[in-house]
Amino acid sequence: MPTASGVLRLLVYRVEPPALAVDGISGPQEHMAVCAGDPRGEEVLARIHSECWTGEVLGSLKCDCREQLDSSLAAIAREGRGVVVYLRQEGRGIGLGNKIRAYALQNAGADTVEANEQLGFAADLRTYELAAAILADLGVLSVALMTNNPEKLAGIEGAGVRVARRVPHWVGLQEHNHDYLEVKRAKLGHRE
Repeated sequence: MPTASGVLRLLVYRVEPPALAVDGISGPQEHMAVCAGDPRGEEVLARIHSECWTGEVLGSLKCDCREQLDSSLAAIAREGRGVVVYLRQEGRGIGLGNKIRAYALQNAGADTVEANEQLGFAADLRTYELAAAILADLGVLSVALMTNNPEKLAGIEGAGVRVARRVPHWVGLQEHNHDYLEVKRAKLGHRE
């Protein structure tokens, strides 16, 4: 598919949902691998990216998700080899409806972590076993992982992916997401 970053290959992975789906959504979920070149082998430039409908589709300025996605697609295209695994884990795994509820709590003064907790969720419910399976299916043996999130590093390694190195991935700081990014650093341990 031709994109602003270059020609990229898309592979869709269809997964049946658990018996109890978030927000009552039933039916299969479709996740995606976006590839530049042949991603097989060692130290493949990679990003594990979770869906952010509000940021990526509506252009919300409350987060840096769209900028992270765009930057990672541009990076694999420049490299000529890499993969962005796009997982349908909206709102750090709480679903779109709950994410909108969390936004309302944030508007009332809670930060992103507090909002999730007030809704009865952990700060981050994402899992990485599916990402590991997709990378294995693509023949990726180890990754240069674009992330600032130590929990993602631990999660992807715990799911069986060898991380050869971490590639810092800070993008998109502006006035509307400044507090959000600070919470990611202070409460979730994100690093540069």
